[in-house]
Amino acid sequence: MTTIRRNVLLAALTTGLLVALAGCGGGESVPVVVTPTPTEPTSTPTPEPDEPQPMPLDQLTISLDPVVDGFEFPLYVTSAGDETGQLYVLEKTGRAWIVSDGIRSAEPFLDLSDVVSTESERGLLGIAFSPSYAEDGMFFVNYTDRDGATTVSRFLSSDGVADRTSEERLLTIPQPYSNHNGGMITFGPDGDLYIGMGDGGSRGDPEGNGQDLGTLLGAMLRIDVARDGSQTRNTGYAVPDDNPFVDTSGARPEIWAYGLRNPWRFSFDRLTGDLWIGDVGQNAYEEIDFAPASSAGGENYGWDLYEATHPYPPGATAASGDFTPPVIEYGRKAGQSITGGYVYRGAAYEAMWGTYLYGDYGSGSLWGLRRASDGTIENRLLLETGMPLTSFGEDDDGELYVVDISGGTIYRIVAQ
Repeated sequence: MTTIRRNVLLAALTTGLLVALAGCGGGESVPVVVTPTPTEPTSTPTPEPDEPQPMPLDQLTISLDPVVDGFEFPLYVTSAGDETGQLYVLEKTGRAWIVSDGIRSAEPFLDLSDVVSTESERGLLGIAFSPSYAEDGMFFVNYTDRDGATTVSRFLSSDGVADRTSEERLLTIPQPYSNHNGGMITFGPDGDLYIGMGDGGSRGDPEGNGQDLGTLLGAMLRIDVARDGSQTRNTGYAVPDDNPFVDTSGARPEIWAYGLRNPWRFSFDRLTGDLWIGDVGQNAYEEIDFAPASSAGGENYGWDLYEATHPYPPGATAASGDFTPPVIEYGRKAGQSITGGYVYRGAAYEAMWGTYLYGDYGSGSLWGLRRASDGTIENRLLLETGMPLTSFGEDDDGELYVVDISGGTIYRIVAQ
């Protein structure tokens, strides 16, 4: 692709993402801690004497070291959990690449560019590797097909290359609009696959999907994809018996939590099992939602009755109900589109230990927060990156990365 053509396409794709993800409005210039003492007890253990002792958050300094560049609209970076040290980088246009020791593979690990739609927030959006990938070669992807539907498929790989003919579609979810597709998939500590689904798009959730348990949109899904004979023949997956709405009439049993607008990126703390969700806001507020590892699911995070902690639409009367508020929210003075991150559990930088790192696609700000054993939260700005932060990522060892869609570069987060 020529430089001119690439720059024009980049401008169209990144502008489309930002306009679709973000609204307009005001608000706080820095993220605000909303729930310093959650109703659920924290699952963060009391540090042992031999555990890493992090630097005080107000003294922590980080920087970004480039690892590999040359990607075309990268959206995500992760590892396969197979202890090879390899990274996998997704491009919006439909390709996944392997990176070994900072060198990109000569050929894509997976190429779906002929079947992926890239309009607005569509594309190859997520990948998750089986917990036993080293043995079974099984992995899962979330992409938008040419009909605009969210597709979650199972693939097999061998000798470092995906087998396109092995694709087995598990979910095909029609999308009424081209934005708010979610796209993140990952395995939880329980071995089940979690899938983040946006509300279907447009503005203000016109179809009311956020509060509708009868649709898979606007929700966090949880399914069992282990090949142990438990899957039904028609779907290729099973619904865990302890999903919260299995016995609720009219509800989709795959739903784990709901009331989400666009949970673009979420993660589990690999030490505690706590769930952190970055949910992109509408006109005025971005939010980080949280569920402790002890949660049985069923949280209602409020959209489209609330945008963060604020009744929606603006001026509406506060809705009654059992809503789970975010732990962090911020307004348009701080950013336009939140990118959820990870809790650092690597060994290279003791100073960052236990810090949840997250950022904003629009402002390029990168923040860190820590959640104490009593549930209180400390939060501060760590770095102004000057780049659109498309995603964070985690490798086999718990080291963390950020993705710059505009520069096509993957960076490692380094503590000074």
